[in-house]
Amino acid sequence: MRCPFCGNDDTQVKDSRPTEDGSSIRRRRQCPACGGRFTTFERVQLRELVIVKKSGKRELFERDKLARSIEIACRKRPVEPERIERLVNGVVRRLESLGESEIEAGVVGEMVMEALQALDPVAYIRFASVYRDFREAKDFETFVGGLTEAVNGHTPKPE
Repeated sequence: MRCPFCGNDDTQVKDSRPTEDGSSIRRRRQCPACGGRFTTFERVQLRELVIVKKSGKRELFERDKLARSIEIACRKRPVEPERIERLVNGVVRRLESLGESEIEAGVVGEMVMEALQALDPVAYIRFASVYRDFREAKDFETFVGGLTEAVNGHTPKPE
């Protein structure tokens, strides 16, 4: 593993342990050249996933990109980093279990929205606003109105 501080190719593992959910290995490393210490994570990857965008463009699935978007939605919310990590792991496992190597971006977005709805309602709305491309306040109003209806189990009466 290359040292992020000096670029030395030979670093030493000082400590290894599984993460809480057992989905990855956390390794503390040290660079013998500069003495820098850093942490890496090792995860099982069952297959290379390719995301098919709305435009038809294909990109390799990036777990870190998914995690960043979820972290942004949860920013300044009372959500522990471990819960975000579990959510990301769950989405990745679901994607891998689909058995497909190419997955529509919409499938990923819907999985994330479903998971965020159960995790934190504000994070869910934040993610939805970007994912569904809200352009004006009325878009938020319509979306939140639909949530309220779903929670209350009915639709409002027309005026």
